[in-house]
Amino acid sequence: MRIADLRPGWDTDFILHRFGAEIEHRQPASRNVAIGVAAAWDGRALEEWTADGFKLVQTRMLPLVPGSLRAPVRAARGSTAVRRLDLAAEAEALYDLEGTDAGAFEPEGYRACLRLQGARYRSMEAAGLLHWFGLFCDGHLAATCGLMRSAAAPGASARFQRVVTHPAYRRRGLCSALVNAVGRFALGQWGAGAVYMAAEPEDVAIGIYRTIGWHDLSSAYGLQRNAPEDRGT
Repeated sequence: MRIADLRPGWDTDFILHRFGAEIEHRQPASRNVAIGVAAAWDGRALEEWTADGFKLVQTRMLPLVPGSLRAPVRAARGSTAVRRLDLAAEAEALYDLEGTDAGAFEPEGYRACLRLQGARYRSMEAAGLLHWFGLFCDGHLAATCGLMRSAAAPGASARFQRVVTHPAYRRRGLCSALVNAVGRFALGQWGAGAVYMAAEPEDVAIGIYRTIGWHDLSSAYGLQRNAPEDRGT
């Protein structure tokens, strides 16, 4: 659920009541709660939220505009190739890779969620609104990301989705190579007016995006509470 800001008096009970009315009744099987706030975190105390099991997640929105894409600072190590993935034939290999970045989520439940999303993404691909890409290093699927757009027409905005590099292939310049190639596709083949990337401000990946042409535009934050089996130790 997204809100414009966390207003005074909007305590956890108030927000969770809204979440139940807007979201929970449509997907009762999900026990994860995510509240997106379309504003930068102002440093306010969130003790009530953290005491109720919520975690603060901050994000930056970075656009890439035509003419600003730059080559990676260093070349990727290994023999690499980037291509579109077949979301039907290569789905399980994709889920294997994405599962390495599941965080505290329970593995089987996370994979089931990926499969549900995969069905929606195949429909979006058929409508010309999405492609999924893989970077292969020495013949192995080592990194992946999605690219979606608001409309199947030149000038529409595009957005990256889930950039993941396998732990065994990190620090080899593969993320830079993948994001650069897919950004070039978005601007060139799709003719996107802008290509957006959301990233956590403390994540090392945000530095990669900035070095190859993305720039900071805005900040937002969220409050997330995972289901009990997805909260780790």
